Amino acid sequence: MAIILWNDAQINAVIENYQIYVNPWLASLMKFGGFGDVEMEAEGCIVRTASGEEYLDCLGGYGVFSLGHRHPKVIEAVKNQLNRMPLSSRTFFSQPQAELAARLAELAPGDLQYSFFCNSGTEAIEGAIKIARIATGKTNFICMVGGFHGKSMGGLSATGRDQYKTAFEPLVPGFTHISFNDVKEAAAAMDDRTAGIIVEPIQGEGGIRVPSPDYLPALREICDNCGALLIVDEVQTGLGRTGKLFAVEHRSVKPDMMTLAKALGGGVMPIGAVMGTPAIWERAFSENPLIHTSTFGGNPLACSAGLAALNVTIEEKLPVRAAEMGDRLMKGLRQVQTTHPDALVEVRGMGLMVGAEFAVKDVAELCINGMARRGVIAAYTLNNPKVIRFEPPLIITADQVDRVVSAFSESVAEAKEMLGL
Repeated sequence: MAIILWNDAQINAVIENYQIYVNPWLASLMKFGGFGDVEMEAEGCIVRTASGEEYLDCLGGYGVFSLGHRHPKVIEAVKNQLNRMPLSSRTFFSQPQAELAARLAELAPGDLQYSFFCNSGTEAIEGAIKIARIATGKTNFICMVGGFHGKSMGGLSATGRDQYKTAFEPLVPGFTHISFNDVKEAAAAMDDRTAGIIVEPIQGEGGIRVPSPDYLPALREICDNCGALLIVDEVQTGLGRTGKLFAVEHRSVKPDMMTLAKALGGGVMPIGAVMGTPAIWERAFSENPLIHTSTFGGNPLACSAGLAALNVTIEEKLPVRAAEMGDRLMKGLRQVQTTHPDALVEVRGMGLMVGAEFAVKDVAELCINGMARRGVIAAYTLNNPKVIRFEPPLIITADQVDRVVSAFSESVAEAKEMLGL
């Protein structure tokens, strides 16, 4: 079915409602960034707007749309469940939840067996914090500067950028932040009150920062020596994004707990999960199985989407595709860096989780706007606005990758000219 195009008055009415009833400052920011339109339809890697424009989605909902928009197998699974029972009565056993938990246990690294389901990545982090405290009897956590774990009070306490935290202090006590990719600092920060280390295998909002190969294995050893838990946040890196199903698999690391969200819903339903080992679950839930719950967490619709998403990711070999297309994307972006070495500091990443860092933040902002005008959606990383992130669907084609690189190249040149660089 073709989109019925809107006129300017209809589009402006939506924007006006944002300004009056949602967030006027957000509305201004979106318009400045080149996104002053109304999204209407999406399929695969393409988003279509009310004015009839088409955009290649190279942001992918910050990692949500790994399967692309509206993958037919995920849509089918959700429709089938919708016709039976959309939400749980919360009294009986749920088949979709049981099957998703079993599939995750089959695929997850190490001894991760149990899953608690929630609705988002930040809820998964909240659950991990609570479960780690009760399982260890300890209260403190080591987190990373530049890390991002959500904006709830617990997730924000673990997050490593003051800009999002200062206005809400005092936050949850017991969180120490150290330099990312610094093993010595991690060892020095550990004491007998440390429940665990919370870390992203690759910092997403921190600027797509890939640590040295020995970093995660070293954190694993530090935790083992001190009786602390290694809690790996795979909310953004998980489910094929980096070229492996889970990013920790690149380093053969087995976490004690792991958080998931974003791509787990197949780009159709919101869902998050925190996974843990049998020993942790026994200490956390054996005395009171209801000590941590969620009304909507693990609902049948979301779990049906999650199970379909996992199966599609495996069947379509999307981690392998992410590695191949990621290599092509980084090669193209590095060619642009060679042309503009004064503007571009570095291109880095793993799989289809790629960041391009600029010397000047203004160039990055103008480049995002320029790409939008050329029909490509991108954004900067929240904890490092000098970095433009590229996280397209893992189903992106080689021709689409080349289109992204071309739009990026033209936008960099245009931004430099506008700024007189």
